[in-house]
Amino acid sequence: MRSVRRCAAISLAATAALTLAACGGGGSASSTGSAHVTLTWWNNATAGTLKNVWQQAATAFHQAHPNVTIQVEPIQNEAFTTKVPAALAGNDPPDIYQQWGGGQEATQVPSGKVTDLSKYTSSWIGEIGTAAQGWQVDGKQYGVPYDLHTVGFWYRKDLFTKAGIASPPATITALDADVTKLKAAHIVPIAVGSKDKWPDAFWWEYFAVRECSTATLKSAMKAVNLSNPCFLKAGRDLTSFMNTKPFQTGFLGTAAQVGAGSSAGLVGNGQAAMELQGDWDPGVMAPLTSDKNLNAQLGWFPFPTVSGGAGAATTVLGGGDGFSCTTGAAEPTCADFLKYLDTPAVQAKVVSSDVGLPANSAAASALTMPALKQVLQYSHSVTYIQTYFDTAFPTSVGQALDAAIADFFAGQGTPQSIIAAVKASASQ
Repeated sequence: MRSVRRCAAISLAATAALTLAACGGGGSASSTGSAHVTLTWWNNATAGTLKNVWQQAATAFHQAHPNVTIQVEPIQNEAFTTKVPAALAGNDPPDIYQQWGGGQEATQVPSGKVTDLSKYTSSWIGEIGTAAQGWQVDGKQYGVPYDLHTVGFWYRKDLFTKAGIASPPATITALDADVTKLKAAHIVPIAVGSKDKWPDAFWWEYFAVRECSTATLKSAMKAVNLSNPCFLKAGRDLTSFMNTKPFQTGFLGTAAQVGAGSSAGLVGNGQAAMELQGDWDPGVMAPLTSDKNLNAQLGWFPFPTVSGGAGAATTVLGGGDGFSCTTGAAEPTCADFLKYLDTPAVQAKVVSSDVGLPANSAAASALTMPALKQVLQYSHSVTYIQTYFDTAFPTSVGQALDAAIADFFAGQGTPQSIIAAVKASASQ
C-alpha cells in the first residue's frame, strides 16, 4: 500500500448524496433486467472512512436498483496477492475484485475469467482520461480505476525561500543546484524513507521515465525486459545524483510514513525541504506534525527533465486503485456499478477518504488543497502515465526490481545489477 487512510465519520447527508447519485448514474432498471442479481465485491477497505463509503455506495445502488444486491466483502490488502490468483483458478471467483492494472492485470486475463469491459465502458471511460489506459490489456478495458496517484516532489515553500530558491527546478541540473543551495543554508535537501524500499524505486523509475521514450517504456513493460540502454543510463543518472548526497543522514533506516522521524514527518516538521512521493503525502504528513499551516507551506512540482533523455516531460509516474468484473458476473450490471463508483458524488466521498485523487476530474471540487488541485490538473494533461514498474511487471518481477533498487541505495548494487535482477526473475 502506498497510501494511508484516515478514519472520519460519514454523515447521513453523504448517504443521501450517494443515493441520489445511484439514481442518476450507473445502470438503469432495464439494463439490469427483472431477475434478482447479487454481486460479491472484494475490496481492500477493511477499516476507516473508505469502508463506510463503499458500504454506503452498495446500499445506495441497491436502493436505486432493488433487483441488485452488492455483497461487500472487505479483504486485507496484502491478501489479494494470493487470493485473487487462487479465485481466478477456481470455480467461484468474486464478481468484483480490487484491481491495480498493469502487469498484474495482464497476468490475470489469460485465466479467461476477467471480463472485457470495453463495450460497456466505451461511452464514458473517456471521462477518466489517459489514466484509464493503465487498466487496459492489448487495448481492451479489463478494469476501471476509482482513484489515481501521481508521483512528484512535495516541497516546503518556506525552506526554498530561506535557501534563496525562487521557483521549483525544471531540470535535473537545476535540482542539483538547489540541493547545493539548501545545504549551504544548513537545510536537509531531500528526505527519503529507504527503510520501506518502495520509495527508493520511485527514484530509479523516474530517471528511467525521463531517459526512455514512451514507446520503449511500453515495449519494456510488455516484454518484461530492460535491455534497452536507456534503463542502464537511468541507473547511472541516479548514481550521479546520489553522489551529491542529497538525502538525510541515516536515510537507509528511515521509514516512509510512520512517525515524526519518517521521511514524510521530516518534511512535515520542516526538517527537510522536499520528498519524492505520491499525491497522498500531505495527508500522511498532517498527523505527524503540529504545524496547522502545513498545507499552505507545501508546494508540488513534477520530476525534472534529464538532458538528452528520450522521455517526454509530459510523462508521469503513477498508478491508482480500481476494480475488475469476472465473467460470471451479470452484465451490464457489474459494469454499471463500476460506472456508478466513478460518478462525481461517489468520487467526492472517495476523495474525502484521503486515498488518492478522483479518477473522474468532475469531482475536482472535492479537493480543498490548492497543490492537490494542481496535481490533478497536471495528471489530466500528461501524454502518458507510466504505472509503477512493480505493478506494471508481473508481481514476482516487480518485487525483484524493488529489492535490487533498495540494494543499490544501500551501496550493494550497481546500475547493471538492477537490470540483471529483472532479467533473472523474468526468466524463472
